[in-house]
Amino acid sequence: MNPIAFSVFGLGIRWYGIIIACGMLLAIVISSYTSKLKNVNYDELLNMILISLPLAIIGARLYYVIFSFGDYVNNPIEILNIRQGGLAIHGGVIVGLLSSFTYCYRRKLRFMDYADVIAPPIIIAQSIGRWGNFFNQEAHGGPVSYSFIQHFPMFIQNGMHIDGTYYHPTFLYESIWDLCIFFILLAILKRSKRSGIVIFSYIGLYSVGRFFIEGLRTDSLMIGPLRIAQVVSLIGILSWIVFIFYYFRKKKQSAT
Repeated sequence: MNPIAFSVFGLGIRWYGIIIACGMLLAIVISSYTSKLKNVNYDELLNMILISLPLAIIGARLYYVIFSFGDYVNNPIEILNIRQGGLAIHGGVIVGLLSSFTYCYRRKLRFMDYADVIAPPIIIAQSIGRWGNFFNQEAHGGPVSYSFIQHFPMFIQNGMHIDGTYYHPTFLYESIWDLCIFFILLAILKRSKRSGIVIFSYIGLYSVGRFFIEGLRTDSLMIGPLRIAQVVSLIGILSWIVFIFYYFRKKKQSAT
C-alpha cells in the first residue's frame, strides 16, 4: 500500500494528512448544525475552533513525543515530522478542551454548552482520521489468521497484510465505534436541555471502546507495564460515571 497520495514539487503528500484534514473540515461543517441544536453563537464557536484546533494538533504531537521520547532523543528534529503519524488523540482532546475553556472564560461564554456542541464533530473527525492510520499501516493489532481476516473486505485484508503477516484492523474497530458514538451524541444533543451531558457522554463512550481496542494494539504508548491510553480511558469512564450520577441526582431533585 502506497501512503503517498501525490507529490508537489517532489514533496510527497500523504493520505494520512489528507484524511486528517478532511475529518477536521467535516467537523467544522457539522458544528454549524450542532450549534443550532444548542442555540449557541456559531461565529464564537468557529473562532474557538480556529484557535483550539492548531493547539490541539500541537498537544497531540507533544503527548505522543513525551511518552515515546526514547525514539526522538537521538534525532530531535523528527519531533516536527508528523507526516508519518504520531498524533495521540488524548493529547489533542485534552489541549483542545483546555484552550476552548480558556476562550469561553475570557469571552464569558458557557463552556459546557459549547463543549456539548463540539463533541459530535470531534468524534466524527476521529472516526475519519483513523483511516489515516490504515494508509500508514499503523495503529493495528496483533497477528491474526487468514481465516479471521478473510471476513473483511479485500482492501482491508491487503492493507493489514504487512511483511507477510495479517493483523487486527483495530483502526477499523475504533472508526466504527466512533461513528456509532456520533449518532448517539446527536440524539442526546437533540433531546437533552441540560449542559454537559453530551461532552461527558463523549468522554465516557469513547473511553469504553478505546480501553478494549487498545488492549489489541501492538504500538501502545506505555508507562512501565501500563498502557497509557487504557489508564486515561479508565479516568474518562470514571468521570463519566460521576457526572451521570450527579446529573440524574440533580434532575431528580429538581423534579420534586
